[in-house]
Amino acid sequence: MSSPSEVMVFDAPAVNHASPANLRNCNHQSVKILIADDRALLRDALKKLLEKEPDFEVVGVARNGGEVEGQLTKLKPDVLLLDLNMRRQSGIEVMRSLNGLAREVRIILLTAASVENQVVEALRLGARGVIMKDNASHLLYKGIRAVMSGEYWVDHKSISELVRALQGASAPARNGGNAASFGLTPRELEILRAIMDGCTNREIGQKFSISAQTVKHHLTSIFQKAGVSNRLELALLAMNNRLTLEC
Repeated sequence: MSSPSEVMVFDAPAVNHASPANLRNCNHQSVKILIADDRALLRDALKKLLEKEPDFEVVGVARNGGEVEGQLTKLKPDVLLLDLNMRRQSGIEVMRSLNGLAREVRIILLTAASVENQVVEALRLGARGVIMKDNASHLLYKGIRAVMSGEYWVDHKSISELVRALQGASAPARNGGNAASFGLTPRELEILRAIMDGCTNREIGQKFSISAQTVKHHLTSIFQKAGVSNRLELALLAMNNRLTLEC
């Protein structure tokens, strides 16, 4: 996805995650950023670009995947800007190698070409954003700030298409089963299934003959019970926890 109008920000928070990174941002301290890219010119250009913003601080750079883990441990950045297409080790491979460290930093992948299966895999591994390299600089800034505020920022297709892709990736898990442990009501399970089928709020309302306000009420309840803040997190939770979506 290349045009600004197609950038998707997944917000509608129903849960307040008061992480240290969020607290730093609320207190107007600089967002500490680590850049990982195997091209020196791109690293330097990105560093200069980001440091024009008063609330961004580039605390370090990594030339390859092997340097990322050490830099994360040493520098403890808030955000890792990770090149998806590094030559020796891709951004996806770097994320797989980080294990628990990936949960301690908000990872945004930078890519020249958005490939759906890579986006889905990145989100499954814990990425908070995917940004196209040919986007205008203000969209990069917005993406970082959105991620710091607890949102997802994805230069991709519509939310419905992305959820369908996540659904396809989780299809083999449909016979699992612990959705009941979240305390979802039968109606909420029906709406969860509709979300995983890529339905919009309007389509959900039409499907079950309920108002838009009722749909929002159910979604808020589902988000709170599942401990997530938006549809994308819910889809990832359903996939990673092998939730039964049969109603």
